[in-house]
Amino acid sequence: MPAERIAAGWSIGMFIGCAIPFGFQLVVSVPLAVVTRTSKIGATLGTFITNPVTIFFIYPAQTWAVYRILFGGSPEMPSEWTFEAVRGLAGRTIASFFIGGVALGVVLAPLMYVFVLRAVTAYRRRKAAAEGQPPAQSSTGATAT
Repeated sequence: MPAERIAAGWSIGMFIGCAIPFGFQLVVSVPLAVVTRTSKIGATLGTFITNPVTIFFIYPAQTWAVYRILFGGSPEMPSEWTFEAVRGLAGRTIASFFIGGVALGVVLAPLMYVFVLRAVTAYRRRKAAAEGQPPAQSSTGATAT
């Protein structure tokens, strides 16, 4: 598989790992990798940015940051627990979660693409050199450097 497709699969996984809640990520990332003909393994591994350890840091941080930007402060518990008060708090918090996840994914996915592309290209170059073969060309026709 070309290095660009491997990197694109990882990038898809990274974006989905940020934007979709934990537990639903593979249901989205793997079919998306199939449709885009990118690495399914990369798409799976890329979603691991959010795992049972990191979600306790990433999810609150992305939600809090966007909530502050959009609604001017931190979420506060309502003084009266009416349906309208709870619905308003839940709506703002859920919107902040998803907007924050998409924003984080937009930043991290291209970085993951570049990182994986360079790593795969370097690995293949070292492997070819060890076997005494010339460097492979990428799918764009450029020699892997």
